[in-house]
Amino acid sequence: MAPALGASVVVSEWVGVEYELIYFLPVGVGTGSSSLWNLMGNAMVMTQYIRLTPDMQSKQGALWNRVPCFLRDWELQVHFKIHGQGKKNLHGDGLAIWYTKDRMQPGPVFGNMDKFVGLGVFVDTYPNEEKQQERVFPYISAMVNNGSLSYDHERDGRPTELGGCTAIVRNLHYDTFLVIRYVKRHLTIMMDIDGKHEWRDCIEVPGVRLPRGYYFGTSSITGDLSDNHDVISLKLFELTVERTPEEEKLHRDVFLPSVDNMKLPEVTAPLPPLSGLALFLIVFFSLVFSVFAIVIGIILYNKWQEQSRKRFY
Repeated sequence: MAPALGASVVVSEWVGVEYELIYFLPVGVGTGSSSLWNLMGNAMVMTQYIRLTPDMQSKQGALWNRVPCFLRDWELQVHFKIHGQGKKNLHGDGLAIWYTKDRMQPGPVFGNMDKFVGLGVFVDTYPNEEKQQERVFPYISAMVNNGSLSYDHERDGRPTELGGCTAIVRNLHYDTFLVIRYVKRHLTIMMDIDGKHEWRDCIEVPGVRLPRGYYFGTSSITGDLSDNHDVISLKLFELTVERTPEEEKLHRDVFLPSVDNMKLPEVTAPLPPLSGLALFLIVFFSLVFSVFAIVIGIILYNKWQEQSRKRFY
């Protein structure tokens, strides 16, 4: 696959880890059957980037990879740009990067579905919670969901976030990057937004359990306020990390996202639909049981009547 779509991406250096490039966002995304990517909504292919949403009201768009990720340890590097005409707090709403079970599901959470299953990383550019004074926007946060939690827009996702940091990323004249690293159940999110080509820590959470076989994607939404939300490149790396036998036992595959020391509401899986044969057998044996119960009831009633007549005479 020929790399394209814009400028070079900062490659992180981490001692003891080998990097192997798995895929890179290519030119012609979503335009052919062989593409690894799909566009959704108002997303558009431009010359050097993918525009998820234009600087217009009430738009939403997304970009999703078509191939599920079965890597155990990985790193996703995102080269993006958020810019527009809005001044001060008159812009919104931001973009999200996803690693989720379901793909191509439009919704209210930065253009993706609510109650998702997996990981969401949000670059939120507009503060909805008016009374909060603790954080400065734009703000990066992360959330792990097993399908039971809703993203709280009115509180900017605070009730469910794993952590976050301020990230001044709008209308910059140099490249901005975000990296999401998942190694040994350890989630790390870093950014390069100062034009120095240096990663700066944002979020670090141990004990994050993410299943394999989910999809990577990115989405954005605008409402009454808007911005251009552009994705210049996405790079996924497989990380080769040594594990001890004890770590191998501890880091077995999981089937539902979770975070150690964080209680997520349990999800009750829906019962599978009954097959035609199973439904027939249930109805058949129910009828047989009903007939049997009626016959026994009639016999007992007749015996009771006979005993009553004998007592009367």
